[in-house]
Amino acid sequence: MKTGAFVTGIYPNYLAEAGISDREAAEKVSQAFETIFFDPEENFCHHTDEDAWCMVDTGNIDARTEGMSYGMMMCVQMDRKDIFDKLWTFSERYMLLKDGPNAGYFRWSVHIDGSPNSDGPAPDGEEYYAMALFMAAARWGDGEGSFNYTARAREILRHAVHQHEMTEGGQPMWEPENGYIRFVPGMKISDPSYHLPHFYELFSLKADEEDREFWKYAAEQSRKYIALSADPVTGLSPEYADYDGKTVLLFRKPWVYYSDAYRVAENIALDCVWFGENETLAEIETHIQDFFGTQDMNDLRAYELDGKAQSEPAMHPTAIRAVLGAASIASRSENRLRFLKEFAELPMRKGVRRYYDNCLYFFCLLMLTGNYKIYL
Repeated sequence: MKTGAFVTGIYPNYLAEAGISDREAAEKVSQAFETIFFDPEENFCHHTDEDAWCMVDTGNIDARTEGMSYGMMMCVQMDRKDIFDKLWTFSERYMLLKDGPNAGYFRWSVHIDGSPNSDGPAPDGEEYYAMALFMAAARWGDGEGSFNYTARAREILRHAVHQHEMTEGGQPMWEPENGYIRFVPGMKISDPSYHLPHFYELFSLKADEEDREFWKYAAEQSRKYIALSADPVTGLSPEYADYDGKTVLLFRKPWVYYSDAYRVAENIALDCVWFGENETLAEIETHIQDFFGTQDMNDLRAYELDGKAQSEPAMHPTAIRAVLGAASIASRSENRLRFLKEFAELPMRKGVRRYYDNCLYFFCLLMLTGNYKIYL
């Protein structure tokens, strides 16, 4: 049983198995970060104000809490407080809801000029915001007001667990009884890719003291839910699922293993890096690599959980290839080295849909090169 970096402090360069030296790995990480934030053609960071930048979903031309919090985590890992603070300023200025049942949450989507595009939140943004803020406090120290990172992180988590006690008509982001994260606060269903047990382990050390046992419980429950919702043969997970793990179809989309779901393999991999191998979750990574080892990687599709290809092409094929590389961290598949080597040669995506693919690519690159670290 592997012990994770939380105990050992060791973050291996897994790409060394694919012939990538530590120096080459560092160059890959630096180049990818430069592409995301500064490349004249391929960046997706918009300068709305001098002091407030946003990450742009290039397929929809909006800013989402998903991407904003992802960008903040990227900046923590790369020690870029200057950009981090600009992203956080945009989030506080344009996305934070000030009144109504969702007060204290963040609009999940706004236009890139900051004008509202939604009045509701998405819990995956909140959990990444909180984790990025806690890590920012550890790397750079707390400031005043919005830049008191620790206080703001704790406030975000307080709302996420206790919103029903804090605002009239408010709904929490986590189910009080089973500890599962909800897809949105008002729906009693989940999204397997929202489950980040490795974050919750750290929340159990950093959140309000009275909630720390809840976060420890949520970590245990999330590892179980990830396994519950994944197909036992293919390892594929649905985008959305009931609390019993059964697939839920939303937004008139009949596709099951689709965009959100790709993140499950990435999340399992990072949980393994930080907190060690979980045998049940490692089996999921093995099954995923076994399944895709039989597929045409040049014709990736949406899939049923049993592996049947659907008519819809994969919207984010680079993201699939990236998470398959990350899965090699925990997988025991005979395809493990193949997907690791394929990731080492994988270019970042260009064009209209590059935002989501390259976010997942960058996080997978960080963990595979030993650069996705815990700061507490």
